[in-house]
Formats: sequence, C-alpha cells, structure tokens
Amino acid sequence: MPAQTRTVAGPEISFEFFPAKTEKGADSLLQTSRTLAGFGPRFMSVTYGAGGSTRDRTLSTLKDMVRETGVPMAGHLTCVGASKGEVEAVARAYWDAGVKHIVALRGDPPPEANGVYTPHPQGYVGAVDLIEGLRKIAPFEISVAAYPEAHPAALSPEADLAHLKAKLDAGGDRAITQFFFEASTFLRFRDRAARIGITKPIVPGILPIGSVAQAWKFADMCGASVPAWMRDLFDGLDERPQTRALVAATVADRLCQELRAEGVEHFHFYTLNHADTSYALCRLQGRNMQSS
Repeated sequence: MPAQTRTVAGPEISFEFFPAKTEKGADSLLQTSRTLAGFGPRFMSVTYGAGGSTRDRTLSTLKDMVRETGVPMAGHLTCVGASKGEVEAVARAYWDAGVKHIVALRGDPPPEANGVYTPHPQGYVGAVDLIEGLRKIAPFEISVAAYPEAHPAALSPEADLAHLKAKLDAGGDRAITQFFFEASTFLRFRDRAARIGITKPIVPGILPIGSVAQAWKFADMCGASVPAWMRDLFDGLDERPQTRALVAATVADRLCQELRAEGVEHFHFYTLNHADTSYALCRLQGRNMQSS
C-alpha cells in the first residue's frame, strides 16, 4: 500500500546537529537526520567548529542532508581565524550545495587565546560585519545567536541585547537563543528585547538533557544557569540512562508547554546528534510524522 500522508501539527520546530568525526558516526548522524526530518522541520542546521576546524565535515554533512532529507538546511559560519575571502568561499560553497540559510556567528576564540577574541587582520570584525558581508554574496536567509542570560564575554546584559539588535538590523532574519532551563528566563529576555525595538522572531533553543555531566559543563561554558531543583532532579541519573531519558523528555516538554502558553510557536532543539529525546519531544508537542 502507498504511504499515507498525515497532517503535521503542533508548533514549528528546527534541529541542530554537529559534524561527526568518523565514518560510522556520519552514517549514524545521517540516519538521525532522516528520522527527525519526518517531523517536517522548518530547517535543520549543522555547526561549524572553532576556527573553521570542521569546515570540510560541515559542508559534507550539509550536502548529505540536503540530498537525503529534502529539508531546508542551515550551515553555521564563523569569522574566527579566517580572512574575508576564506569566509566568503565557504558561504558560496554552501549556496552552490543548496544551503540557502546561514547561522551567522562571530565564533569563539581559539583555546590558545585564553578567551580573548582578536579579529583576523583581513577578516570580518564580528557577527554584524559578517552579516553585512553575507548580504552582498547571495540572498541568504540568516539566523543569529541570542543569549537570554547574556554572552559570557558581554560587557553587560544591556550591551549584549544592543548587539543582538545590531545583528538583526544588519540583516538577520531571526535570533536563536542559547539554551536555558526555565521559561521565565526566556520570557524576561523576550520582553526586554521588545522594549528596545526588536521585532524579528526570537526562537528558544531547547537542550534535552543527555549526559548530565556534559549538560552542566555546557551550561558553565555558555553562562546558562542551572536551577537547584534541576541539579537535584538529575543527580545520579547518568548511571540510569533509561530513567534519565524519561526525566529529560518530561522536563523539556514542561518547558516547551510553559513557553507555548506564552505564545511561543517555534522551538529549536539541540539534538547532540541523537534522535530519541527530540523525537519524543516532537510527539509531546503534537507534531506528527509526515508519512507512515
């Protein structure tokens, strides 16, 4: 019998992946992307390693996903450690591969820089400059990063929010936030953004907890607060992975439901290249597979 098409319901969704390091990992990642593509995401994105360290693997992964999933793809692009010509060559390669959407980022300083960002002498100064440059290359859709609790290197929350507005005014189409763990964190940020005249969409980034130790490490690195109740809830669950997965899906679903009650209708899931929890979250949000 032919496949039956179902109506895709629920909020809009998108997914983020990172390039695999091995051929086996790449095969697994492609299967994960095929699985999640069935939910009809708005787009799926692939990250770009520090200093362009995953440039070739990012492009290869994007090409595979364009071919295998039919979902619009977004490629991350940073300007750390690269000239304008090098960055522009990557952008053109994305476009030629059918990737018409870029997540434009300044990027993190390399480890040897001890957290101090220095622009490449012939490169883009930062994200605003990068966005303006991309607009001259091709009519890309452009997403930018937002930090509900401010970027760790920001001078102040106000300065960080002003920088977000500058990125959107320069040509960004939407902002995707760093992950956070309580709805109030995002809602306060959204209200502050509205007060300074930001009108473009701000999409909450949702991190379903996989490895608890890894999640807390990520939170420390990006300045995301982990509430005490959440640390208590997940304490010891790395030794009980099945229970951890159930708790992670429940907690992330509760966060999404609280945000939907406040009018949020697009979620960006940080998958960490695993399908199961994101799959469960999509179903809990009312998303159906496009075909069976």
